[in-house]
Amino acid sequence: MQSFFDSVVALIIKTSTDLPPDVRAAMQHAVQTEEPSSRAGQALNIISQNIDQAADIEGAICQDTGMPTFEIKVPVGANQIWMKKQIKEAIAEATRRGKLRPNSVDSLTGENSGNNLGPGTPVMHFEQWERDDIEVKLLLKGGGCENMNAQYSLPAELAHLGRADRTIDGVRKAILHAVWNAQGKGCAPGAIGVCIGGDRTSGYVEAKQQLFRSLDDVNPDPRLADLEAEIMRTANTLGVGPMGFGGKISLIGCKVGVQNRLPASFFVSIAYDCWAYRRLGVTLDGATGAIKSWLYRDPSVPTIPMMDQAGFKRTGREVRLTAPIDEATVRSLKVGDVVLVSGRAYTGRDAVHHHLSHHAPPVDLNGGVIYHCGPVVAKQADGSWKVTAAGPTTSIREEPYQADIIGKYGVRAVIGKGGMGVKTLAGLQQHGAVYLNAIGGAAQFYARCIDQVDGVSLLEFGTPEAMWHLQLKEFPAIVTMDAHGNSLHKDLEQESGENLEKLAVVN
Repeated sequence: MQSFFDSVVALIIKTSTDLPPDVRAAMQHAVQTEEPSSRAGQALNIISQNIDQAADIEGAICQDTGMPTFEIKVPVGANQIWMKKQIKEAIAEATRRGKLRPNSVDSLTGENSGNNLGPGTPVMHFEQWERDDIEVKLLLKGGGCENMNAQYSLPAELAHLGRADRTIDGVRKAILHAVWNAQGKGCAPGAIGVCIGGDRTSGYVEAKQQLFRSLDDVNPDPRLADLEAEIMRTANTLGVGPMGFGGKISLIGCKVGVQNRLPASFFVSIAYDCWAYRRLGVTLDGATGAIKSWLYRDPSVPTIPMMDQAGFKRTGREVRLTAPIDEATVRSLKVGDVVLVSGRAYTGRDAVHHHLSHHAPPVDLNGGVIYHCGPVVAKQADGSWKVTAAGPTTSIREEPYQADIIGKYGVRAVIGKGGMGVKTLAGLQQHGAVYLNAIGGAAQFYARCIDQVDGVSLLEFGTPEAMWHLQLKEFPAIVTMDAHGNSLHKDLEQESGENLEKLAVVN
């Protein structure tokens, strides 16, 4: 089994950097469906470039390289203990190579392990089968979409849909509600795995298992096949659209499984995955561990690029912002404006915002830009840092802190994804600041908009949570919350909710 370790490393790297053909095809369909000049079309333009860029340089598609979940089938009598050790070493090696961001954090102390190892990380599920070879499948599912997982206990009253009973129609309502509720926070267009039944634990496990199916397969149960097809038809009428910007494609896949349940319980569990649907697998020689074949992809078939040209497609109406930004400039912006941000920006995620709520910042934030981002960074031979992946994280987690930090320190712009809530919206209006929505998952595209790393503060929080000092160059984003009390996210949630109401009754 001398090749097992190398094979798992290759699987991890390929999964993190190159989307499988079925996902590429679904995203290409989305590109062809949305109007190129619309917000949805512009988002898909950036996403498409990012997919190509990641594959070209073997870089992480998204800076959030997710929770590694392995599904492993082994011959009877195989040494699973040894395989677990090898898989853990492979995870650590892929992290050292910068293909995975250090993502494993102690839940009590907040300390990052630095190598993606720790209790519960990675997730490994073993199953024996009566074959001589080994099958290893890997799913990398990021935190933004993981937070949009949902579990419903039927019967339930659902916003815009009314009562969801313990019926197929009730299941349908629960699934549609989950897709609507995700909006742009889960980096739509997404794919969902669903489990009908089971208990609270097994339901979620089965839902995630469904994400290992190919997008173009057909459910062998005709009842579930019909449900999957109906969800795909109806979910794409909600108007959530790419990144929650509105549009025709909100969902690229729906896969449903079923488990028996207790009479007293009826759970519908939903695992939501983003457009960066990173899932691959390999078949290994049972004696050597060498790769015999790839699952979901054929290496002999050339990859067709998503785009025939690179570069953000500009309209000439873009607004150029250079940090530090003054209040008058900010108040001149309105929802829907596309901006190109240059100058100094500081990353800040959960740990930084918590810190700033109790302590003065280590830098001057007056007129500044905070970027909700946990980048993948590499230390160069000369001691400098280079950002290798830098897409936005989900902003709503910072809702308890953001308005206070804007007001206290004079922040003028916040870059993130998925939008923020009423407290932040009021703070933007009161203090003169804007929320700029970048495209979730576009880690390679945005890394190219960072000229250099000028420094780092609070590195003791770990590389994803540190405050990185970045020089931006024409970083594109859309004003989705302005200083006049307007929120695109609020408007589209309401509009898509009205569309959801139309689906409450089966035609």
